[in-house]
Amino acid sequence: MGKKRIVKTGETEEPGVKAPAVSAVSKKKVDTGMLFVESTYNNTKLVLTDNKGNVLATSSSGSIGFKGAKKGTPFAAAKVGEIVGGKASAMGMKEVAVVVRGVGSGRESGIRGFISKGINITSIKDATPVPHNGPKPKKPRRV
Repeated sequence: MGKKRIVKTGETEEPGVKAPAVSAVSKKKVDTGMLFVESTYNNTKLVLTDNKGNVLATSSSGSIGFKGAKKGTPFAAAKVGEIVGGKASAMGMKEVAVVVRGVGSGRESGIRGFISKGINITSIKDATPVPHNGPKPKKPRRV
């Protein structure tokens, strides 16, 4: 039957997860900023902004290669935090204020992955939207 050929390409730590593209030198130099963590049951998104609210870096579990139910895991959120933390440290960021939204399992691990890159956290605020009874329900159907 012939020999089997094995082709090796760029390998990553986790199969199916692509390596992050973090530039070594960033054009912007920012000392302080804000980190917004949106954690749902299905995904975790991290957005890094400056103090005015201009977006500097963003990433999510889906954008780094996790699919399906794995996107909502704490491991995926930690990987997202490490990627955004690497981008922030490349910009020279020293400290951030964190705003957390959502009830997913990646709330804490996304922040832990971010601070693993050596950036201090000044405050953590929980801004999860809470419904205040919502609109009036429909009348019951009469048959």
